[in-house]
Amino acid sequence: MDFALTEAQQDLAGLTRRILADRAAPPGPPGTGGFDADLWRALAKAGIVDAALPSSVGGGGFGLLEQCSVLIEVGRAVAPVPYLHSVTMAAAALAEFGAGEQIEHWVVPVVRGERVLTAVLPDAGAPCGFTAERSGGGWRVSGAQTAVGFAAFANGFLVPASTSEGVAVFLFDQAEVSAQRTVDHADAGLVELTDAEPASMLGAPGAGVDDWLRRRGTVGLCAQQLGVLERALESTAAYAREREQFGHVIGSFQAVRQRLADAYIDVEAVRLTLWQAAWRLVDGHPADEEVATAKFWAADAGHRVAHTAVHIHGGVGIDVDHPLHRYFVAAKRLEFALGGATAQLRALGAHLATSPA
Repeated sequence: MDFALTEAQQDLAGLTRRILADRAAPPGPPGTGGFDADLWRALAKAGIVDAALPSSVGGGGFGLLEQCSVLIEVGRAVAPVPYLHSVTMAAAALAEFGAGEQIEHWVVPVVRGERVLTAVLPDAGAPCGFTAERSGGGWRVSGAQTAVGFAAFANGFLVPASTSEGVAVFLFDQAEVSAQRTVDHADAGLVELTDAEPASMLGAPGAGVDDWLRRRGTVGLCAQQLGVLERALESTAAYAREREQFGHVIGSFQAVRQRLADAYIDVEAVRLTLWQAAWRLVDGHPADEEVATAKFWAADAGHRVAHTAVHIHGGVGIDVDHPLHRYFVAAKRLEFALGGATAQLRALGAHLATSPA
């Protein structure tokens, strides 16, 4: 296993960081904003969106590892762009399982920065929120899922639904979406379908497309969380070197040094488990255990690092207008997205219970 970043990963990460540094602006008050369409188009124009997609769909021929490098930078900037949902999850799944017409209709506009896609996934361990029944020569899908990322701005939806033949993933070009207030932005929504006819199906029922989506979406989420935590820790360490109390910088206090050291170890644990899970997926190895482990660390360590950052900042740490607040709420939301630490431990327990000794 080689954790060294490839030249493509380094180049993509560097270009993404430069664009986000120039264009990413602090969001408005909690519950507003959530999607910067101009920034999304700028990333697409620079080739960030299509570079990490297979060459078979007009991309740069790269994949999940390169997507994770981009997502780390998205997390570091807390950028309001749907890269995780549109590229790592939806467009990548379409590139893997879709037919030519589906790719032309759904993926090409995403690559151009013209459309946003999202995947309507339940949390780990939670039942599928949608059911589908055959109707004539087609399907009708009903159900609901809350807190779907970027649903309020999505032009297309990948919806896993339970059928008598297994879980199938359907594509919809419209759904009933109610925008929801979240701790950081208004980029989520309640997605509801009532006897809705899908535009098409991605794969066949029971083909495992939903599991494929979940694994890669979870790893991508861990990458974004790594960027959030990495930058929050850097900002906190810089603050501890400058803030004085009792005639000394607070970074010289033993308790502060210990908390920063613990946070550093947590961030490195997130980094290592993320790349292990991503590498196994890309190399085609079984990775359910590694993906759950990575998400456990992203959630559990994310909680600790976010709170350490707030505590060391003191009073300004709870100021919603301070830049740190963006990282705190982003880390808390990513902590629970697709299942928090407890859900991941349950998944690991179930895996161990069914694995031969």
